[in-house]
Amino acid sequence: MALTDIATRTYNHNWRLDPIVRSLLDTDFYKLLMLQMIRHLYHDVEATFAVINRSKAVRIADMIDEAELRAQLDHVRTLRFSKKELIWLAGNSFYGKQQMFSPDFIAWLADFRLPDYELKTVDGQYELRFHGPWTHTSMWEIPALAIINELRSRAAMKARGRFALDVLYARAKAKLWEKVERLRTLPDLVISDFGTRRRHGFLWQRWCVDALKEGLGDRFIGTSNVLLAMDADLEAIGTNAHELPMVLAALAPDDAGVAAAPYRVLEDWRDHYGGNLLIALPDAFGTTSFLAHAPDWLADWTGFRPDSAPPIEGGEQIIRWWQDKGRDPREKLLIFSDGMDVDTIEQTYRHFHGRVRMSFGWGTNLTNDFRGCAPFETAGLDPISLVCKVVEANGRPAVKLSDNPAKATGKPEEIARYLRIFGGEGMVESKVLV
Repeated sequence: MALTDIATRTYNHNWRLDPIVRSLLDTDFYKLLMLQMIRHLYHDVEATFAVINRSKAVRIADMIDEAELRAQLDHVRTLRFSKKELIWLAGNSFYGKQQMFSPDFIAWLADFRLPDYELKTVDGQYELRFHGPWTHTSMWEIPALAIINELRSRAAMKARGRFALDVLYARAKAKLWEKVERLRTLPDLVISDFGTRRRHGFLWQRWCVDALKEGLGDRFIGTSNVLLAMDADLEAIGTNAHELPMVLAALAPDDAGVAAAPYRVLEDWRDHYGGNLLIALPDAFGTTSFLAHAPDWLADWTGFRPDSAPPIEGGEQIIRWWQDKGRDPREKLLIFSDGMDVDTIEQTYRHFHGRVRMSFGWGTNLTNDFRGCAPFETAGLDPISLVCKVVEANGRPAVKLSDNPAKATGKPEEIARYLRIFGGEGMVESKVLV
């Protein structure tokens, strides 16, 4: 694959509309896995998603032109899965399984299109919401976040000279390669790209993936980005996300149903998938509560993805749970993916090496770390914590608590209700950077 001159392409953004998302396959793999299950079990559920800027000091609407944002969102609504993409999804093996996606699901995807959106500006922030069938609004999360983040990057680089942009990308490439060289010293490292949602841009994510593929060899096991996995002949990586327990809890008729929702989701998941896809995400309503009430059969799953607790503390908590259940942690897998960068990857790897199987999902700090690289003054290239979360299901409010209360989403009175149901044990607030 020929290397793209990213600086020139960035410079040319000033002269014509360059679509940020050019394929519906430019999304994370877990979205397609979840979508197949949602369509099978919850096709009649309505769900509303909303973009939330947790970096409140950054006034996105002051940086990104609304007309440009609408043009990019409108463009994505014109996209359809191509025949080539559907053939690849239908015929490729994922996680060692042939025909991960049913023929019925593939046929349904052929007519898929994203629903409309609602956009307005409030106090320097964009309020962007997607309402409709859960089978459709769920797929807005990744393109919406990718569009806003890349428009912000473009705004920060607008009107910069060709050579200034060349220096910017040269420094960013050198910075990433220094990280790769450090990670090479970890002989049993297993790492994948999780950087689609908050990437600097698609071309840059592709460069990062190519760099890891060459620099780390078989220790780089794949990417969450389905389009890049297809184009670069890599494994598509991903399991499930917080929206599943959030929606099922919102639909529950009473507090007991809310408390049972995280485990009902896992039963649904187990019925649809197996093997290395049996990864539990425990922190939607707090890991301590989740483990305290988790069914015994969960101890036989492949592993856990601790997401919002500090990686070492979260990993130790899960290891103790496995041991209490009579399982050998050395046969289990922990996937660390929350805000990881080379320092925390090294620390976590060395702490757990030999005690548990590990894999790392490297996200924002892989695909959007331009800090200190710009030969011009701008804070617009610093990554921010931008998320797109489900906020309603069938008109009922949805909530996420998290091990880090700074990541909680939902109406205050509903958050208080969920804290009464699940408790707040083990939750420690810390600053959210990415």
